[in-house]
Amino acid sequence: MNLLYTDKENAYREELRAFLNQELAPIAAHIEETDEVPFDFMRKLGAKGYMGILHSKKYGGNELGLIYDHIVSEEICYHSAAVDIIRAQSTLYFASPISRWGTEKQKTEILPGIIRAEKFGSIAITEPRGGSDAAYMTTRADTEGDGFVLNGEKTWITNAGFADFLCVFAITDTDAHPHQGMTAFLVRTNNPGFKILRKIETMGVRGGSHCHIQFENCVIPGDDVIGEVNRGWEVLTDELASERVDIASRGLGCARRAFEEAVRYTAHREQFRKKIREFEGVSFKIADMKVALEAMRLLIIRAARQFDEGQPTENEAAIAKLFASEASFRIADDAMQVHGAYGYSKDAEVEKIFRDTRVYGFGGGTSEIMRYLIQREVYKEFDLL
Repeated sequence: MNLLYTDKENAYREELRAFLNQELAPIAAHIEETDEVPFDFMRKLGAKGYMGILHSKKYGGNELGLIYDHIVSEEICYHSAAVDIIRAQSTLYFASPISRWGTEKQKTEILPGIIRAEKFGSIAITEPRGGSDAAYMTTRADTEGDGFVLNGEKTWITNAGFADFLCVFAITDTDAHPHQGMTAFLVRTNNPGFKILRKIETMGVRGGSHCHIQFENCVIPGDDVIGEVNRGWEVLTDELASERVDIASRGLGCARRAFEEAVRYTAHREQFRKKIREFEGVSFKIADMKVALEAMRLLIIRAARQFDEGQPTENEAAIAKLFASEASFRIADDAMQVHGAYGYSKDAEVEKIFRDTRVYGFGGGTSEIMRYLIQREVYKEFDLL
């Protein structure tokens, strides 16, 4: 991988792998079995600096950039998809809007605790009546004195069950188009107007916490606006590009593990007095998996490096996310297929990966929405919109 990553990036990956092999690999099965948030391990991530990759050194971060976040996501998901969704939801999806749009007061109060994993955050966009159509959300924040009163519901909010802070998007100007009438708010979960309605049980990514939440006459001080009033759409779209690169990286980590499990299994399993890797119906699946993994990596690296250089990344992130989310699930499916009935067993790592990778096709924007965004940019390029 020397052509794709710098020596410094490769050394970072090796150091990270050693840490994860020692600290995460032994507890990954326990996280899956118990569906419990591994708080002790999250604090170890924070202490090693893996929660501060995108944040300023002024607040305890290390300012390494999205390419390093991609490496962390891939390597953590090789062991546990749940751990990385907890990490990314807090330090990337929630904290990046604070880093990029927040006030000095917000950054000083919020970022150090998030970076050390002593506090956790969550981003609240999706609602019961719609996720893909974020512009037409129904959550409202009405002006009251120097602040706002927030009312509405959000669902599929990861980390909400234990988060200390939320980045919540709500409509603040009902007369304007949502792109000009949405605002991002910092909400503390000890606010009496915040309530968890229920935890959502899921088929995969066990160990995360996905909740349906409610805001009922939730009073928000004016100082807790993130960015500017009625400029929340910019905050949201700015966050989505990095989120989609992260999701693609998670798919890559899961798929790489499934691929390796399939290679080892097919090299040892015998049928008809042959190793099953000798049958083209099996070995060709391994070849296809390898090609998909390489393509995933290249698309992710392109998007991450463009992001780090400050270039527009929305289209490249959508392309990487679409390809990686679908390819990771195909690889997990093929890995299960070559394992035969054993792959359907809870004893097999590929069974867990199959369940975990399915979420990437709709989390962070469905594959259909990614295709819509990509084709729109194609027609823009040809000046045919």
